Amino acid sequence: MLKLELQRFSGAEVLPLFEGGKGISISNGETCGAWAATGGVGTFSGVNADFYDENNNVIPQVFHGKSRQDRRRELIEYAVAGGIAQAKIARERSNGKGRIHMNVLWEMGACEEIINRILESVSGCIHGVVCGAGMPYNLAEITSKFNVYYYPIVSSARAFSALFRRSFQRFKDFLGGVVYEDPWLAGGHNGLSNAEDSMKPANPYLRLVELRNVLNSFNLQKIPIIVAGGVWWLSEWEDYIDNKMLGLTAFQFGTRSILTTESPVARNWYEKLMSLRKGDVLLTKLSPTGFYSSSANNRMIKRLLELQDRQINIAENSSISIDIHGRKVFLDESKAKLMNAWIRKGFSTPMLTPDNTVVFTTPEQSEKILQDQRSCCCCLSACRFSSWCQHKGSTGRIPDPRSFCIQKNLQAIAHGGAVEENLMFVGHCAYRFSEDPFYDNGFIPTTQQLIDRIITGY
Repeated sequence: MLKLELQRFSGAEVLPLFEGGKGISISNGETCGAWAATGGVGTFSGVNADFYDENNNVIPQVFHGKSRQDRRRELIEYAVAGGIAQAKIARERSNGKGRIHMNVLWEMGACEEIINRILESVSGCIHGVVCGAGMPYNLAEITSKFNVYYYPIVSSARAFSALFRRSFQRFKDFLGGVVYEDPWLAGGHNGLSNAEDSMKPANPYLRLVELRNVLNSFNLQKIPIIVAGGVWWLSEWEDYIDNKMLGLTAFQFGTRSILTTESPVARNWYEKLMSLRKGDVLLTKLSPTGFYSSSANNRMIKRLLELQDRQINIAENSSISIDIHGRKVFLDESKAKLMNAWIRKGFSTPMLTPDNTVVFTTPEQSEKILQDQRSCCCCLSACRFSSWCQHKGSTGRIPDPRSFCIQKNLQAIAHGGAVEENLMFVGHCAYRFSEDPFYDNGFIPTTQQLIDRIITGY
């Protein structure tokens, strides 16, 4: 049994164990409240969360607006209603124990409006807001207005330094902690920079020491670091506990907390997770956010990677050309044989990319891509798949067919959609479900059973 001292988070003494927030609707009020009820810090996703009718049935997010702006307003109302609903469920389920946090994606569409409206509507329900996927400079100001703590997710000391110098230093009283999310191990979107090699993971301990040194330089010695990404057995992280170089630490469980009896994921999640082996979670740059992200390799991911392989550079002039919507496009002559082979296999429809290339796909897949782009509901602040930008209306680049509609995919997989055909965000330790004896014989624990197990170190 590990010795885990209670620590003060968001105004209360709790176990230093955090539920990792997983959107859309994977971490919800039930999972958050159950985690908090054990005396830890539960987290529900405030990214397009579910809400319910009078019979407690999930209200599907169906968009009726004819314009993107109309659908954007619908999305915002869905998001606010969902966040309020899940916060109230979490409070009730927690029995007044632990802490309740809301996780949001800074790059989600209308993020600031959504956070403001949820917090002003559920006073006392939410104790902290966890936020990543971007640089949330305004997060501290927003949460502080409501006496709610904020927890930025960063993947480097440099990122936190920039946030603190520009904004956070004015709101130090409500900085509850800093979540260090390892960009090579965590699931979902992460903070891997263009200067870092996605194929060469860095030592997390050294990066954490660097982050602590930056915190200390700002006189933030008492601010805890929440270690996230790759955390499975605490026995493997025991050297990080009571470590003088790291200071106060806590641990976040994202992937491992997917499988509990309170979790809303369908049975097909269990089967997929149990089938994963080491290396079956891929770190790619397929997301329409433009960020790196980690997800289970499935037919959807394979299809996108193969589409990128069927790609030819546009030439200023050459002996081969194709017609794309009435435009004559010249292609790299050296790829003529490849192009003809793709066409013979049914990949006969060329689509322009914003990088001066052309990709080849099937007519059916091309129409699906175009339909998804036309149906954009502005779920991101800027989307390379649809070219939506909430500040300018457009990113100024043509839509990128090599990405996908993230709103459609995450809503589908969260509500029983095929795990092979939709985006399945998980961390790189997901293969351990099949190796950990705790899950033998199809066992799925309650959240309390999972916490009890975690405290043993395993």
